Amino acid sequence: QVQVVESGGGLVQDGGFLRLSCAASGYIGGISAVGWYRQAPDKQRELVARVTGGGSIYYADSVKGRFTISRANAWKTVYLQMNSLKPDDTGVYYCKCATNRGGYWGQGTQVTVST
Repeated sequence: QVQVVESGGGLVQDGGFLRLSCAASGYIGGISAVGWYRQAPDKQRELVARVTGGGSIYYADSVKGRFTISRANAWKTVYLQMNSLKPDDTGVYYCKCATNRGGYWGQGTQVTVST
């Protein structure tokens, strides 16, 4: 089992920045990929960025050029640097760790971008 905890969310103005952190513990040796997802009010959860063990990185079109995903200490921490934030980026951001035993989600961290 993997325990996942997100942090770093908050209230920021349009054009501002935040760095989210995803801290993983437990069965981190089984992690093959980590993704950041977000869920805006009344919308489905969507994949924002994802990094695999082989180094492949995916970004949703809506965040390309503004968000950067990175990891430190193997899979212990995965960051999501979010620059030039827009009100449309508002939502709860979740981290998901994919392993050969299944996917593990954190509780989410709220990001609110004000106009």
